[in-house]
Amino acid sequence: MSTPFPGPATPPSVADWLMREHSSGQRFEPFARRCGIDTLTHAYDVQRAFVGLQAAARNVARAGYKIGLTSASMQAMCGIDSPVAGVVLRDRVHASGARIDRADHVRLGIEFEIAVRMGRDLRPVDRPFTLADAMGAVDAVAPAIEIVDDRHCDYASLDVCSLVADNAWNAGIVLGEFCSPWPELADVVGEVSIDDAGVVYKGGGRDVLGHPLLPVVWLANHLAGEGASLRAGEVVLTGSMVTTKFPAGPGHYRFAVSGLGAVELTVIS
Repeated sequence: MSTPFPGPATPPSVADWLMREHSSGQRFEPFARRCGIDTLTHAYDVQRAFVGLQAAARNVARAGYKIGLTSASMQAMCGIDSPVAGVVLRDRVHASGARIDRADHVRLGIEFEIAVRMGRDLRPVDRPFTLADAMGAVDAVAPAIEIVDDRHCDYASLDVCSLVADNAWNAGIVLGEFCSPWPELADVVGEVSIDDAGVVYKGGGRDVLGHPLLPVVWLANHLAGEGASLRAGEVVLTGSMVTTKFPAGPGHYRFAVSGLGAVELTVIS
């Protein structure tokens, strides 16, 4: 069970408390209200402080971002009707074929996505970013798996500010080979295979806000509102095509996206 928050509730103090919660493997319980986090702006302030502590503790830099809740199925699962952003740190970026120990997580979750790599900075401009802006800034795309740790959250009680403050639960990413050019992303089909069972889940590019680059547009506008920007070389995961899967034991997961190739992950223990 989550430990009581000692207060006073400032972004650094909440971030420090979250570090202790993660370190001791505490179950996730929504905390925004009791920590005085009453707006998304405040939640992202806490997220920045929390990610800063993680980066300093592990001496790593940011590799990019994850965007969550970009499909209707994921929004329904979490009871939240808008996307959220989180930061991906460099030591949690893995190549296809990675082996992840389920025992290193309170509750390991796996999500199946399209990743994009920025070819140039997408700096704030005097208007909202558009799909054309994202298309012009992305230089390659790849199939990807996101590793999340929801710490046994009760989704019926989840609130968006708690999720955002806890860095949208990102615990890593697994990347397939980046390719350029790429097919029309709205038309691609993603297929999840587990062990030798064949295809067990399917999703499409249109399931992700209608087009997998529209989450990138959303993120660019979100960051611009914070005075930040997407940078060349950063990787962005655009959101899961199907709902999160929670391995109950060891298994091999393969996510193949038409025209893009496949990414693989083995869960051990």
